[in-house]
Amino acid sequence: MTKVYFTKEITPEGLQRVYGALGVKLDGKVGVKVSTGERGAKGYLKADLIGPFVKSLKGTIVECNTAYGGARCTVGDHMKVAEEHGFTSFADVDIMDAEGEMKIPVKNGKHLKYDLVGSHFDDYDAYVNLAHGKGHMMGGFGANLKNQSIGFASRNGKAYIHSCGKTESPKKCWMSRHKQIDFIESMAEAATAVADYLKEQGKPIVYITVMNALSTSCDCDANQDDPVMGDLGIVASLDPVANDQAFIDMIWKSDDMGSEKLRERIDSKLGREILPYAELLGLGKTQYELVEI
Repeated sequence: MTKVYFTKEITPEGLQRVYGALGVKLDGKVGVKVSTGERGAKGYLKADLIGPFVKSLKGTIVECNTAYGGARCTVGDHMKVAEEHGFTSFADVDIMDAEGEMKIPVKNGKHLKYDLVGSHFDDYDAYVNLAHGKGHMMGGFGANLKNQSIGFASRNGKAYIHSCGKTESPKKCWMSRHKQIDFIESMAEAATAVADYLKEQGKPIVYITVMNALSTSCDCDANQDDPVMGDLGIVASLDPVANDQAFIDMIWKSDDMGSEKLRERIDSKLGREILPYAELLGLGKTQYELVEI
């Protein structure tokens, strides 16, 4: 059964321990996919927490521009925000769609025919999908699966996912009409495409989610809500479905009174439906063994 390693200690040392438990050595040029956070957001992963870990990997922070017209929809503005939020203080930052995008296959997708990721995606030998667990106003919640779908997608790729395969235009995608479940499944299809492509290239990827500052809204929200419940810890796995399932299970099992608000947000957007669909696509398993370290 898939192992998900868990620590309650949200510190640089705790982050290093859960990564070490995976038993994977990432060599070569390592991309660390995090959300740089919209200007005005509060919950993005902070430099003092993740900086030592990224440095230990000699990693590069990788991101792509947003489809919405915020402070990170162009390379120049995005780099300014990355600097303001401390990411350039400990690593190089690569906006992967700065020079365009590349198309990768989606296999057995109901909604997407392909996935569009930043053209620099092929430049890396290994990846860490380093997510911040939180709610999300459109997807219900965000963790590894969202970070791998919307996060790795180019600006046009984000539009393609948000429109469930109807348009690559960031302007037109927000006018697209579709069922909520179609969007949830489109994210799963894009996340699976990234994993499939890396596997075929022989490039490893590991999954870590820091479960702190648990807001009902995302780090992409300039007016992000304050946390609604206490911090949970950090989970790490080689399986993004299991890792996200563990995060969801901890929210549902929590006796923190604020957890109800997060559960309501997630279910109002059918957020949990991404997990069985991603499993159906072969991305991972919803059954796992939680190993506390």
